[in-house]
Amino acid sequence: MEPLAAFLDHLAHERRLSQYTLRNYRHAVGNFFQWLRKDVGEEADPARPLMLDELQARQYGRKTIRDYVIEHQRRLSRRTLHNHVSGLRTFFRFCLKQGWVAQNPFHGLVLPKLDKTLPKFLNEKQCLELVRGPSRLLQNDAITAQQAFRDQLMLELLYGAGLRVSELVGLDYGHVDWGQGVARILGKGRKERLCPLGQAAMQCLTYFRDSYAPATGPDDPVMIDDKGSRLGIRRVQLQLKEYLALAGLPMDITPHKLRHSFATHLLNNGADLRVVQDLLGHANLSTTQVYTHLTVDRLKKVYQQAHPRAQEG
Repeated sequence: MEPLAAFLDHLAHERRLSQYTLRNYRHAVGNFFQWLRKDVGEEADPARPLMLDELQARQYGRKTIRDYVIEHQRRLSRRTLHNHVSGLRTFFRFCLKQGWVAQNPFHGLVLPKLDKTLPKFLNEKQCLELVRGPSRLLQNDAITAQQAFRDQLMLELLYGAGLRVSELVGLDYGHVDWGQGVARILGKGRKERLCPLGQAAMQCLTYFRDSYAPATGPDDPVMIDDKGSRLGIRRVQLQLKEYLALAGLPMDITPHKLRHSFATHLLNNGADLRVVQDLLGHANLSTTQVYTHLTVDRLKKVYQQAHPRAQEG
């Protein structure tokens, strides 16, 4: 098996990473070797596989790696560049363990610092307006009842349970504990967690199952399209855009930003940070802590507006 294929097979079956992550790693490694080929005047064919003899014949000096970073930081965002280098560092670590290379050329590489950006989210009033969208369309006979309850459930699970879009479309009826009102979610790295679904989501899910689901076996999908097949991620993204437009909300809101809204609203209403970490399925608390900046800003704003000693004079 050629090195890149072996690496991706390792990620998929031993580390159990998502197809999205595999795609990004494949792109990062492929892009790097295309650049190496082009840099020495070879044909930069994206379909050309990376063979073991080519991997071992390449020169990976510090100057080469720095040139790659300098050239790519002109056309890639810092975040994307960091992701590419992370993928390459992981690839060469794997090759080093296999004995295919003598060193990891990306080990210890210093990259430009990432800009600290806070997650974008909707406020509680905006989220309420968003989840009302399917019933508004149903009242105007713009969609069928089956579509309305399906889309209502979609929004309830994205915002009300904080699911990733991949977790939403991957949810099966066998994952739901109907008595406890929780779902067993298979998240990043195939890690399982329990997510409370909330009364609104459970009522919507129960009604949709009883009224419109063609099959409700343990392996049957909860989110289905008009033909009863598992709903795709792209379809969820497009449906969300429709309801954002209907509610007059920013069109750059994504399913993941509804997840940001879920986390921020929990913390704003007093939830413990570690509980939110568990609900989101974050491996590290530092990933969840970014939301505390949002809640601190809110606390400071309330203090400035309400406390008599907050301002001079």
